[in-house]
Amino acid sequence: MSRPDGRGPEQLRPTTLTRDFLVHPEGSVLVEFGVTKVICTATVEDRVPSFLKGQGQGWVTAEYAMLPRSTNTRTARENRGPSGRSQEIQRLVGRALRAVTDRGKLGERTVWIDCDVIQADGGTRTAAITGSFVALADAVGRIAGVNAGAVLRDCVAAVSVGVVGGRPVLDLNYAEDSAAEVDMNVVMTGGGAFVEVQGTAEQVPFQRARLDEMLGLAESGIRRLVDLQRQALQARGERVFRL
Repeated sequence: MSRPDGRGPEQLRPTTLTRDFLVHPEGSVLVEFGVTKVICTATVEDRVPSFLKGQGQGWVTAEYAMLPRSTNTRTARENRGPSGRSQEIQRLVGRALRAVTDRGKLGERTVWIDCDVIQADGGTRTAAITGSFVALADAVGRIAGVNAGAVLRDCVAAVSVGVVGGRPVLDLNYAEDSAAEVDMNVVMTGGGAFVEVQGTAEQVPFQRARLDEMLGLAESGIRRLVDLQRQALQARGERVFRL
């Protein structure tokens, strides 16, 4: 039985990474998971937060926001600071990127990651993590005297997985996410190590066997996303990469 968009349960949405999407940032990527589109930028500053001064370590941090018409009705701008949801997501993005960053080799610098959702159809946080890693790698690679291959120990990517209509499916769009019995976001490194697993039974509790099945689906999807990231970073002369 196919899904509403015709995919099989183990299929990702068409996925695209467009590098150097913007002119000014040290790193910028437009990441597309189906019709979900997120602009991820990386900015390098030669300073660190006060709690890291004099320690010889750098910092990677993230901010996340959704444009007012990224959804089917207008959402007000977060002029008074990020909402609880936005704070949760930007902390997740920062944790995911720091998990693969050797901050001692980065030096006393901060890399700011900005994730701006321009169109949302589910999976904005997983798209943000996947695109932000490539933006981070580009930015670190442009720091004079810094070996990006030493700073970044591995790739990191993320995907959603859930149970919809009684069966596990990979990379949920908004319609599926809204109807899911179980909703989960998984963040993993290229080497297959887990960074974070966020899972909730929205309707009916699930058994360990179902959890293992969902994690297996997520792992297979993340392997494909990591391959896309590596393809993008190895082909320096190209800009657009698709799965």
